[in-house]
Amino acid sequence: MSPEEFHKKVDEDGFAEWAEVHGNLYGTPETFLETQISRGKDVLLAIDTQGAFQLKKRHPEAVLIFLAPPSFEELERRLRARQTESEDVAQRRLEVAKKELELKHRYDHIVVNDDIDGAARRIEMIIDREKAREERSPVHAPG
Repeated sequence: MSPEEFHKKVDEDGFAEWAEVHGNLYGTPETFLETQISRGKDVLLAIDTQGAFQLKKRHPEAVLIFLAPPSFEELERRLRARQTESEDVAQRRLEVAKKELELKHRYDHIVVNDDIDGAARRIEMIIDREKAREERSPVHAPG
């Protein structure tokens, strides 16, 4: 959608979360999220900290998982190895990453992406544990 359409949707409260990241606009339409949830679907969003905290505010039941690099140095090595950004863009991304890493304690879970398969398994385990927690029925005292 055009930037004008995007901002109109923001003004209409049409996003569950949205953010401007590295000069680009991103958002998750609330209707999409509501539809998936009403169908009993799990929704996994790859969003930045701005979007994550907006989402948690609107949907307190959301489970936030911070995917962290093994170290900042490794993050920088991975970014530079991709060779997809100019030096200016790479520097900007690294500055944002430093700020986001400082916020990881506000997430429900932190998964270190030291090995992609291992990180994916840990995320699957978190999802399974959270679903099991939701499925438990509350215990009521006799009365």
